[in-house]
Amino acid sequence: MRRSVELQIITDALATGPGGNRRSCQRIWGRAFGAPMDTGAAGNVWVSDPHELAVHIHTRLYGRPDTTVADSPLAEADKARHQGDIEGEITALMNAGVQLASAPWYPARPGDLVHVHYEQAGDMPPFGETYIVGDADGPGDPAPRLLSMQLLAHTCPDAIGAGLGMVGCFATDESEDPLYEPWYEAGPHRLTIVRDGRPVHVGGPR
Repeated sequence: MRRSVELQIITDALATGPGGNRRSCQRIWGRAFGAPMDTGAAGNVWVSDPHELAVHIHTRLYGRPDTTVADSPLAEADKARHQGDIEGEITALMNAGVQLASAPWYPARPGDLVHVHYEQAGDMPPFGETYIVGDADGPGDPAPRLLSMQLLAHTCPDAIGAGLGMVGCFATDESEDPLYEPWYEAGPHRLTIVRDGRPVHVGGPR
């Protein structure tokens, strides 16, 4: 889905807690209207996942987000799920996983640079953010190696979105696969990966 300033802010608000920590849950639950507290789980109703609910809120406030730009694998899977196409949802996720795992430069290594480019969306100009992959394991730690991915630089205008969670969302202190989230959420077509000073993956139109 095309990156929208408003949609990204809403999604980040739903997917993170008050302290800015990303939630571990993937579903958002609420109480059924009028359900007394003593009904326990029977009073709970399934609401949505953060992305799905964010799109709903964005649509009510600003209209449907622009989807003219190629979707990420996660957005393609969400779209298929909303259409009741379970096979299409699974295929979108499986294909993205196969594409990542079969890349000759995969997995990530310490020192890799990961650049994410975002297209212009409404009043938000195009911008990019660059991360560096590091070794998060301490000396003598057993396998698997844990990696970090820290934000190095970005070109997002501060007054518009840098202070609102628009950048740095893929940074992680410890991960077995720091490329997983940007690959699925931003999409491989928005990524450029540089290793030892040479591009090993260059995104582009899908």
